[in-house]
Amino acid sequence: MKRRKFIAAAAAAVPAITLFPADLSGITRKMVPGKLEKRSLGRTGEMLSVIGFGGIVVMNATPSEASERVRKAIDAGINYFDVAPSYGDAEVKLGPALEPYRKDVFLACKTTMRTKDEARKELEQSLKNMRTDHFDLYQHHAVTELKDVDTLLGPGGAMETFLEAREEEKIRFIGFSAHSVEAAMALMERFDFDTILFPFNYATWHAGNFGPQVMEKAKKKNMGILALKAMARGPWPEGADRSVYPKCWYEPLMTTEDITMGLRFTLSHPVTAAIPPGDENLFMQALALADRLKPLDESEVRDIKEKALKGNPLFRA
Repeated sequence: MKRRKFIAAAAAAVPAITLFPADLSGITRKMVPGKLEKRSLGRTGEMLSVIGFGGIVVMNATPSEASERVRKAIDAGINYFDVAPSYGDAEVKLGPALEPYRKDVFLACKTTMRTKDEARKELEQSLKNMRTDHFDLYQHHAVTELKDVDTLLGPGGAMETFLEAREEEKIRFIGFSAHSVEAAMALMERFDFDTILFPFNYATWHAGNFGPQVMEKAKKKNMGILALKAMARGPWPEGADRSVYPKCWYEPLMTTEDITMGLRFTLSHPVTAAIPPGDENLFMQALALADRLKPLDESEVRDIKEKALKGNPLFRA
């Protein structure tokens, strides 16, 4: 069977209910009153806050606004920060704001560059922008198509820079983010990644069968599992006023009840951390839920599945 067909067949073979309700026994959990829970990150030995700070939160902010948002995150117990060059001016805003706390946080960065030379150039610029000598995690960013997998893992591909940078101690762990099941499965088949950053969302999981097969494979490989889109409702409805959340390309969950539900669904799985949308107000709402992010019970599992099946998922397998 050809590789493309094999991956597609494997993805389709996993039913939407797989892994849920989930078993969190494989994750070490640390509770601190008044702070965000921390969870182990796969086999890395790291413990990360269950809510991460996405760099878009400080995109277009003033230096003082960026510093204040970072300070509030630190005070809430966040120690996981993630940024990328594609997030506008986020690196140049986050770098100075995070500098006083750098030694105490886990800093992740990403690149959309697929070739060795381009990835090296972007890595060095990101290190400079972030005022650091290394990233704790460096990721191939937004991998969607198999041709990108072939390029970045092939001769002269970006992975060559990643491996060299790890030897140079400019990065510690290697991961990827993906927005398709096909790409995620292919990457995990072909390299022993430390982490995956993927959309694990109640609607895409149940109504799109998008996520269960990826999580199952990542869990079997003992990877650190990080989540995108936990607070997504679905695509923006036609004619919707998007100006309220200009940083969100999808319609986010907006009420406290819905945001809590979305985050609890994602964190009921063997996920280390979820990154909220880049909108600073939505991010602050997520921070305020530190004491409410317990795993779902059986009745809530049924309720959220019913709600998901009535919606329009952001992604489908």
